[in-house]
Amino acid sequence: MLGYYLLTLLGTQSSVGQAWQSLFGAPLVFTEAGAVVAATVSALPFVVRAARAAISNVDPRIEETARVMGLRETRVALWVTLPLASRGIGAGIALGFARALGDFGATVMVAGNIPGQTQTLPIAVYDAVQAGDDATAQTGSLILGAIAVVVLLLITQVFARRP
Repeated sequence: MLGYYLLTLLGTQSSVGQAWQSLFGAPLVFTEAGAVVAATVSALPFVVRAARAAISNVDPRIEETARVMGLRETRVALWVTLPLASRGIGAGIALGFARALGDFGATVMVAGNIPGQTQTLPIAVYDAVQAGDDATAQTGSLILGAIAVVVLLLITQVFARRP
């Protein structure tokens, strides 16, 4: 469903699609950029939800103390709230990345399945399974899993609480 609405919103018949095409000289749909947009949009709710929860869990007394000390709202947000919520934001980024990495539906609708151009690894794994090519499907799945583990470990290290 999301893929259909993105295709409708970003297609060459829409104002967004026409604006993109006039700015960049090429349509957004059935391109690599379209694949990125589709995966990002489908993953965004995971990031936003985790970040929102993390920010709401910041002790308001700490933020109020920063305001009393003369910090404006933007500085309170940048210097107090966001650093205190960084672990939750990191968790949201990790969830969003994992969701985007395995995205299938929205990506295939917006970017298509053009081998060598817009075919993502999850779509290639699906094609391999459909073709009965278990070796390629297994290899692609292992690569996806390895990428996910490495990136999630890196995100964990970046957002780990320091003593």
